[in-house]
Parts: sequence; structure tokens; C-alpha cells
Amino acid sequence: MNNAATAKGQAQAGVLLPALPDDLRKQEPHAPIVEGQPVISVLARERQALDRANGRQQRTVEFYDDIQKRLGAR
Repeated sequence: MNNAATAKGQAQAGVLLPALPDDLRKQEPHAPIVEGQPVISVLARERQALDRANGRQQRTVEFYDDIQKRLGAR
């Protein structure tokens, strides 16, 4: 009977998820346009910003997948 009560209590308590890492909530700003700079340099900085944003997105997916794995979700 104690086992049943323990199981019921755990089911009602739900799951406490780990905190999402702060950097995964960050928004990546566009590269600034500086007058007089070649357009190609702006493009290069935009691509760097996109790489950073894609890296964060990948870490978010890995974080979520890890949680699913630990909880036994399919």
C-alpha cells in the first residue's frame, strides 16, 4: 500500500525540468552597417551572426533531446 501511495504521489508531483541555459534564449542581432565599409564585410559579419544563432539552435535541440532521453520519452 505504501508503494502505491508513493507512486501516486510521484505521478501527481510531475516532472521538474532542468533550467534552460541562458544563452539559448539570446537573440542574435544583425551585423551593424558601417558607412564606408565594403558590403562584403557586412555580409561576412551577417554570416558569423547566423553561425552563432545556428549553434545556439543546435544546443537547444541537444538540450531537449537529452531531457527526452532522461525521461524515457520516445
